[in-house]
Amino acid sequence: MNNERKVVPPRKGLLHLMDAAGYSLQGLRRLLRESAARQEVAAGLLGTAALGIRGASVGQILTFGMLVLALLAVEALNTALEEVVDHLSPGWSEMARNAKDLGSLAVGLVAVILAAQFGWAMLCPA
Repeated sequence: MNNERKVVPPRKGLLHLMDAAGYSLQGLRRLLRESAARQEVAAGLLGTAALGIRGASVGQILTFGMLVLALLAVEALNTALEEVVDHLSPGWSEMARNAKDLGSLAVGLVAVILAAQFGWAMLCPA
């Protein structure tokens, strides 16, 4: 029995867009299996509510929301990096550790930017 997967060429036009949306939904399902991503979603929702209660401007709230999405995007890339590293280097290696640490740093830096924008919006609402 042949276990090789058949490569299917990409479809064109609207069908390609529908396929891409499906792949993105699969990625979102995978990402939400990560506790960090679930915590980031929860913090984003709570932060949005806090900004609304504090009287932040629509622009401040939208900026916060976009930064939450950016954080989730970087978290998705970090998760993808970790999956590839774990596949290619199942044992311990300094290169694998460095790759994972750099991915974590990227997530952390976006989280700092997000926290700074949240603090500014809370201290200086519209």
